[in-house]
Amino acid sequence: MNSADSIVASPERLIARAVEVLRIESRAVERLSERIGPDFARACALILDCRGRVVVSGIGKSGHVARKIAATLASTGTPAFFMHPAEASHGDLGMVTRDDVFVALSNSGSTEELVRIVPLIKRQGARMIAMTGRPDSLLANLADVHLDAGVEREACPLNLAPTASTTAALALGDALAIALLDARGFSPEDFALSHPGGALGRRLLTRVEDVMRGADALPRIAVGARLIDAILEVTRRRMGMTAVEHPDGTLAGIFTDGDLRRLLEKGGDIQRMPVDEAMTLNPVTIGPQALAAEAVRLMEERRISVLLVTDARRQTVGAVHIHDLLAAKVV
Repeated sequence: MNSADSIVASPERLIARAVEVLRIESRAVERLSERIGPDFARACALILDCRGRVVVSGIGKSGHVARKIAATLASTGTPAFFMHPAEASHGDLGMVTRDDVFVALSNSGSTEELVRIVPLIKRQGARMIAMTGRPDSLLANLADVHLDAGVEREACPLNLAPTASTTAALALGDALAIALLDARGFSPEDFALSHPGGALGRRLLTRVEDVMRGADALPRIAVGARLIDAILEVTRRRMGMTAVEHPDGTLAGIFTDGDLRRLLEKGGDIQRMPVDEAMTLNPVTIGPQALAAEAVRLMEERRISVLLVTDARRQTVGAVHIHDLLAAKVV
């Protein structure tokens, strides 16, 4: 069928075909769970005991799946990389050491490029996991552990194009990666370390000291000062507040735009009043080593837009504004 004019497909037929594909592939993945057993646990044990890295390999569509599995392993606590089996025969095999675990993906279990390099990998001393669709295949028999990713049929109506088989292999790779993640006690913080450029990395790795405005930019005034001077300090520094400090630099309170509005509503004499009578005592503060995400949480809980940053001696060392957190893309 070469001419676009000869293609006849109603919307109903297209939708029906898509639904059929999804059903076939979901069924293929669901049936994998029936085959998860001792071999899967042995594969996990091999990787957990690995002193080197996991080398994942495959060619064609299996190669694309292998790349994704390697990437998922690497980002979830298991050092891994992809190696093209054809390139392996021309020098890349030197990347594999006796301390590594080699994971071979092949639906048929007899992919020539993989079969050719397996004896060399075994001779090197590396352990091997085969993920195939045929438990009786050559790769399955050569492997230390075989994971059965077989499917009854492809979603392709010709039963030729790798579809359900690649979906099943990908899902089995994800199952392996997540089981290993759980076994290692991999945390969100660990995940962030391998994803520092992402939103999660920014939320989990950015600390208050990274985004706060330091002592030089901090609005501050002494206990006993006139309220009018506190208002001028708030205006000058443009943070909507000022810290009120004892002579030794420890925090006594905070005076904010909100405090001023409440005072004006009550009709107070701002010309003669000391700031002590208008400030908020024991304001919410945060430490410089705290995560910026914690500052966001406190601001949301208290419905405030700025936090004073204090050290262990309760001395004011800075302030963090919601605008600072937005600029750092923590929010």
